[in-house]
Amino acid sequence: MRISLYITSIFFLTVPVLMSCETEPPRVTQARKNTENELKEHFGKPVFLRIIKEEYILELWLQEKNGCWHCFREYDIAGMSGELGPKTMEGDEQAPEGFYRVQSSGMNPYSNYHLSFNIGYPNKYDRELGRTGSLIMVHGSDVSIGCFAMTDEKIEEIYTLVNEAFRAGVREVPVQVYPFRMTPQRMQREKDNKHIEFWQHILPGWQYTEKHHAPYPDSDF
Repeated sequence: MRISLYITSIFFLTVPVLMSCETEPPRVTQARKNTENELKEHFGKPVFLRIIKEEYILELWLQEKNGCWHCFREYDIAGMSGELGPKTMEGDEQAPEGFYRVQSSGMNPYSNYHLSFNIGYPNKYDRELGRTGSLIMVHGSDVSIGCFAMTDEKIEEIYTLVNEAFRAGVREVPVQVYPFRMTPQRMQREKDNKHIEFWQHILPGWQYTEKHHAPYPDSDF
C-alpha cells in the first residue's frame, strides 16, 4: 500500500513538470521572435479579421483594454481564387463570404504553407443551404485555391497575433468576409446580380462594423 501511495504521489508531482516542459512548434516560436519587437505590446489582445475580396485586403482589428476596437493593420492578400460571390461546393475554387470564427483547434503550425489557421467554413448558414467544402485557411505563401494566401512574412504577424490572443484566453476570433465595400451605392449597382439575396443577408454585418467599429455579433456560426 505504501509503495502504491508513493508511486501515485510521484506521478502527480511529475505530471505538471512534464507538461511544463512541452515545447511549442519551432515555427510558432520563430514567428514570435520575428515579430515581437514590433508587436509584443499587442500580444494577447482580442483579434477580429475582416476581408474585402474585391480589393484583396485583410484587415486585422484589435480590441483595447477600454473595450474599443480599431483597425490595427491592413494586409494585401497575395493569392486568392474564384470570383465575387459565396463558396457553394467542394472544388469550386471559390473563397467563401460570410461570418466565420477561428477556434484554437484550427491553428496549424505544421502547414505546408508555413503557418495557417482554419476560418471555420462552412458555418451554420452554409450548412443549411447545403454548401460543402472544408479547410478554408488563411495561410502563408503567395498562391491559393479557395483560401487566402498572405505570404510567409505577413502570416507570421497575423498568426502570432491570433495565437497570442488564444494564449491569453480569447475563445474565438471572428472572421468576416465581404465581396466588396457594401455601400448603398454599390449595393444598388449590384441589385440584379445573381448573388444579391445572399449579399443582402450579410449586409447587416458590414453596416454594423462601419457604425460601431466592432465585429458583427452574427448568428450564422
